[in-house]
Amino acid sequence: MTTQEILCAANGAKTAMALADTNQKNAALLAMAEALLRQETEILEANNRDLEAARDSVNAVMLDRLALSPARIQGMAQGIREVAALPDPVGQVLRRVERPNGLVIERRAVPMGVIAIIYESRPNVTSDAAALALKSGSACILRCGKEAWRSSHAIVEALRLGLREAGLPETAVCLIEDTTHASAGELMTAVGQVDLLIPRGGAGLIRACLQNAKVPVIQTGTGICHVYVDAAADQEMALDIIENAKTSRPSVCNAEEVCLVARPIASEFLPKLHRRLVTERAAQDLQPVELRLDGEAARIIPGVPAGEADFDTEFLNYILAVGVVENVEEAMAHIAAHSTGHSDAIVTADEEAAARFTAGVDSAAVYVNASTRFTDGGEFGLGCEMGISTQKLHARGPMGLQELCSYKYVILGSGQTR
Repeated sequence: MTTQEILCAANGAKTAMALADTNQKNAALLAMAEALLRQETEILEANNRDLEAARDSVNAVMLDRLALSPARIQGMAQGIREVAALPDPVGQVLRRVERPNGLVIERRAVPMGVIAIIYESRPNVTSDAAALALKSGSACILRCGKEAWRSSHAIVEALRLGLREAGLPETAVCLIEDTTHASAGELMTAVGQVDLLIPRGGAGLIRACLQNAKVPVIQTGTGICHVYVDAAADQEMALDIIENAKTSRPSVCNAEEVCLVARPIASEFLPKLHRRLVTERAAQDLQPVELRLDGEAARIIPGVPAGEADFDTEFLNYILAVGVVENVEEAMAHIAAHSTGHSDAIVTADEEAAARFTAGVDSAAVYVNASTRFTDGGEFGLGCEMGISTQKLHARGPMGLQELCSYKYVILGSGQTR
């Protein structure tokens, strides 16, 4: 099907999804989860073809983003079940006012309509995005990167099987067949056919959508996430947090990319950081982290001198930019200059420093004594999320069901005229 035909098909499912009640939507989601598991063999075969095609052109970290396994498919199915278990936001009365003339005015949550999601090489986004869109009463159009198309197509076929079994239109979940830039451009300019566009990917994709889209866009940002180790930090806690934030899954947007260390403890802490991230990981046959050091850090520990762009780069790899700052004020100034507004953390036992950091850092998620890796819908109790919004209008942070709804005013009268 052409992209235009897919746009029409998704819009044809829009009303049916808006009218579907909670039981229908939940039945569809549970059927979709079961269909994913039944189609596991077909999905893994498609994923293997994607992996073979990508093996010579992407690094090991990006291959991990693309790879599926029985455990990951189980996780995708469980994510759908968790969305089914969440309260249905559609129809919720967000505000109710009774006017002196007897009019009752309610602001009610309603579906967006048709949500388009442009994403790159993570096939699990296919099921996460579809589940959230459907539970919030919308149809969705998915446009993945060419590296993941076979996997995403197999996943969508399974999801559509579940929709058919539940009696909802299968065109409520559509996958764009054209993986060239042209189809992305068609989605960006589909005025009247796309109610909300959500790009999930690198800085280039986000920038292209912001510059070219004529439909409403949620900016899901790249993650240049910082951990600032304050002079009053528990240093062992800081090392645990940094290793988790950097190495547990470096290819995701909530992974740490920058470590800032307070000058009073830099000569003591930085050798510990080097030992934990480089020496000990190498000794355990784990991928060591390449440390890119500012001038002051480079005088204390070995590493690679930081280049001009290293504090403004989302590495998505085992690379960490490391800098020394005087105190929390300098840390906040550095973050203001270099952060993408995603997730930033302070490690400190000083409550006043923590309070200044949380008030002064203008990011969607600000942590005290915890890893930035928690910024996702599942960890926030929102179910799988559509993305992490780094803008301030409509939605900010992990986008769950509430953030995928709009609202309308419903006015209940008894013959009033003005």
